[in-house]
Parts: sequence; structure tokens; C-alpha cells
Amino acid sequence: MKKKVVFMIINMNIGGTEKALLNMIAEMPRDHYDISILMLEETGGFLDYIPSHVHVQYLEGYSSIKPLLNQPPIHSSIALLKNGKTLRALKLLARYLFSKLLRNKSILFKYLLKNFPKLNKKYDIAIAYAGPMDFISYFVLNKITATKKVQWIHFDVTRIGFDPSYAKKLYSKFHKIFVASQEGKEKLVERVPGIANKVEAFPNLLSEKVILKMAEEGSGFQDDYEGVRILTVGRLSYEKGQDLIIKVLAKMKEQGIKVRWYCIGEGNERKNYEELIKRYGLKEDFILLGAVANPYPFMKQCDLYVQPSRHEGYCITLAEAKFFGKPIVSTNFTGAKEQILNNNTGIIVDFNELQLYSALEGILSDKTLSSSFVNNLIIENTKTL
Repeated sequence: MKKKVVFMIINMNIGGTEKALLNMIAEMPRDHYDISILMLEETGGFLDYIPSHVHVQYLEGYSSIKPLLNQPPIHSSIALLKNGKTLRALKLLARYLFSKLLRNKSILFKYLLKNFPKLNKKYDIAIAYAGPMDFISYFVLNKITATKKVQWIHFDVTRIGFDPSYAKKLYSKFHKIFVASQEGKEKLVERVPGIANKVEAFPNLLSEKVILKMAEEGSGFQDDYEGVRILTVGRLSYEKGQDLIIKVLAKMKEQGIKVRWYCIGEGNERKNYEELIKRYGLKEDFILLGAVANPYPFMKQCDLYVQPSRHEGYCITLAEAKFFGKPIVSTNFTGAKEQILNNNTGIIVDFNELQLYSALEGILSDKTLSSSFVNNLIIENTKTL
């Protein structure tokens, strides 16, 4: 009999967590697992990439409580008062104040989900995959019936809004907690030591065969630029660090280094980055390509790959870029040293403009150094086959 497994996530936006989920599902034998995905929202560029045998469902009614989760409840209470919904406003405010006083978000979550029934289906395994996200963790624990429940952590808990005391309350109820990197695991255990016996490192799964096949299916770069192409892939957000590479490119252009930098991804920092590009006069040199579901043709065609993140849990795009045997430079975020051997299969620098510039200048001016990184990457990838 197939094991029934449900993954709960926010949506299927084009991002590392969502891609990691698709990769994991691809590795799960169809004759062994009956797979479901429960989403909070029916959105995302990866929706069409969900295999046809996977059951997809959405949390009906989530849109009604989303504003209460994404903005301070006191603001929502004021809005309810203005709309004449006094009793509801007072109840919401009371739950919020009690949850703050007792340092227990479950009080608020229980109130918000009071009209949400448990899922009808019983599962063998229920996974809070978009973690850490307290609301999804609470929902999996309280609204899904399953023999075993698993929490997945994709981010560096020391660099995001993470409440260790509440996490301890939640995570102690899960059977297992998987973290996407060994360094990420160590940081989680340091912040929440009481759950150490439940925590394991589980790096995101990748299929080199699938990735290289997809690299042949797209067209990649569409311009006629013939110089050195540098590529970065990641959501346009503060934590992904694209502001750093815009400044580094400006310095490279000042020094007469002929390159064009391409950035795949979309996000809430686009406007700020466009202004930064304009300020440095890089409109023709720093190209925002937007969200691209299949970035692999670009990884194959670029000359150099750079990952400038401020923080990560496990950077899946960095792992993917390694398959294409190009020189790689990465900032020193959580998990980077588990993917790259510094000065052997790539260069790891601090999140520092001068260090990143120096690394790139060194690779571009020394063909021997560039070839060395490529050869070492090819050897490393061959060993994993």
C-alpha cells in the first residue's frame, strides 16, 4: 500500500524552497507514495511544473485571515472597528494580547482557524515544508491527521524573524525536524537546544540529469552581447544581496573590465535595484531578466556564476550552477562551505564589495585560475555520479 504524504507550503512561486520540493517529489517513486501538496495560495510560476500524479489542494478561506497574519493584529482590530465590527475587533485584540503576554502564538492561531475544519484525509506523513513558518507548523500539528509529522527548515534561523521559545513549543511535537544544511542544523540546535535529538541535516535533492536536460530545452540569452557574461539567480530581495553586485559591477566598469551582468529573479526589491542601476549608469550592463522557471540554459551559457546572498539555509541555485562547470564566486552564507571548497571548486568571500570585486577581477584576468576552478568542479561532479 502506498504511503500517503502531504507537503504544506505557501504557494508555488519561483524560489528555492518550491524548487526543492519539486526535486524531492521527482525522486519519490510513484508506486510507493501517494503525494499531496496543500498550499495557502493558488499562485506561482512553478504551478505548471507539479507532476500530474500529485494531488493539489488549497486552504479554502485563507484569504480571509491572510491580512490578520501579515500585519500587526492591532491594525486589523482598528480596521474592524472602523467597519463597525466591534465584537470581532475586541475578540481579535484580546487573543493577540494574550498571545503576546503568554508568548504563545497558538492562542492567536487557534482563534483565526476556529472555523477551519481538519482535513478529511488521513496521512502517513504530514510535512510543514515551508519552514520556518509558525502558521504552517501550527496548521500541520493541529489541522492535519497523520501518523508522523515532520518540520522542514530551509533558512538560517539566526538571520530571520525566528522565535526560539515558540519554536520549542511547536517543534517538540514533531517526530522529526530536517534542516537543509549541516551548518543550518547546528544553528537551529544552538537556538533551540531542547529539540537536538529530533534534528537532522537533509540537503536539498538535485537531479543532474534533469537539470542538464532542461538546459537544452530553453534558449537562454537573447541579446547579441559577445563579451563576458556573469549570472546571478535569486529572488530580488534584501537577503539575496543583489545590491552588492550592482555596486561591484559599477567598480568593474570604472576599471575598464568589459562584462555584462544578468540577474534572474523577481521580488519586492526590484524598484530599489532599478534605481540603483540607474544611479550607477548600468542600464546597459546590469540586466534584470525577471522570473524564469528554467534558468539552466543561462547557467550553461554564462561565463561566470556569482551567488551574493546575505544569508541562506541551503542555496539550491548555487548547487545547480556547479553542474555546468563554470567558475563560481559565492558569499559566505550558511551552507556555502558545504557546497564549495574555497579556492578549489570556487571562491568564497565575505559579503564585502572589495572582496567580491577582487575575486572576480582575479578570475577574469587569470585564465589559468579560471580553468582550475572549472576542472575541479568537473572532477567533483564526476565523483558524485
